[in-house]
Amino acid sequence: MEYELKGSSTFPIAVVHLNAGDSVQIESGAMIYHNGRVALQGRMNSNGRGGLGGLMSAIGRSMTSGESFFITTATGTADAGELAVAPGNPGPIRELEVGGDHQWLLNTGAFLAADQTAGYQMVRQSVGRALFGGTGGFFIMATQGTGTVLVSAYGDMLALDLTDADDYVIDNNHVVAWASTLDYRIEAASGTFGFTTGEGLVNRFSGTGRVYIQTRNVEALAGMVQPFLPDNSSK
Repeated sequence: MEYELKGSSTFPIAVVHLNAGDSVQIESGAMIYHNGRVALQGRMNSNGRGGLGGLMSAIGRSMTSGESFFITTATGTADAGELAVAPGNPGPIRELEVGGDHQWLLNTGAFLAADQTAGYQMVRQSVGRALFGGTGGFFIMATQGTGTVLVSAYGDMLALDLTDADDYVIDNNHVVAWASTLDYRIEAASGTFGFTTGEGLVNRFSGTGRVYIQTRNVEALAGMVQPFLPDNSSK
């Protein structure tokens, strides 16, 4: 994927350059503009399944993981096509290289774009992880293929490199992506269900690989704003 980042580090956009026949997959609603040499096509986010099964699969994942019902493919109709995309959250855009066994698992909302030789599929989690983990609900994104995937984060995005020597315990809402070589499990941060420290449930990652974290989380922002919102319960 040929692209360049423009704008500030807090509010960047990715400008993707496409020649005739080149394609990229982008998150639904992420496009800002294109220069008229790009065609957009939406389809159900159904892991390649068609018919009623694909429809129900897309609906189910949308309801249980929060991912978009549709995914968009942008294709260059002529050389020198230009497409600008951006995430909905304020924060950086980063590149993840994928290929062979070097793949990533993405938390809900992290995916922004992927070139035509890469992409992702939705993978079902165990019931325990889905109900209590906070990392993507019943489904999480697993990258596939070879190439470049663009992801975004809220706040800043930092890398933690894990070895077998140490486990890392990370709040669910701060996890962006992690290497497929890592294992993770859900546990309470402390005390009864982890509520004695206010952290609730966390992910414990083990093994060797990298985890990307975001320095802010939307849930905390919502909690700060909520007391200032109008109360309509009395109406």
